[in-house]
Amino acid sequence: MSNKVKKNALRAGTITAGTALMLLMSSPAFALTRDDGDDPGPGLSVIQTLGLYVAAPIVLFLVIAGLVMAGDKSRKQTKSKG
Repeated sequence: MSNKVKKNALRAGTITAGTALMLLMSSPAFALTRDDGDDPGPGLSVIQTLGLYVAAPIVLFLVIAGLVMAGDKSRKQTKSKG
C-alpha cells in the first residue's frame, strides 16, 4: 500500500472510532433512572404529536409568509402612487 492510502485509511478509522465513541457516550442507557425533580407528564397521542410537530410549523410558516407578502404589496402600492 502506498503512503497516501495508509494515511486515508488511518484518517477514516480515526473518524469512525471517534464517531462510535461519541454515539456510545450519548446513548440513552441511563435514561431509565429518574433524576431528582423529574416528573414526566402524560405522553402525547398521535394526533397531538402531528398537530404539534407538523401542523403548527406549517401554519406558522403560512402566517409569516402571508404577513411578508401583505407588507410587500402595500409597499409596492405606495411607491407606484407617489
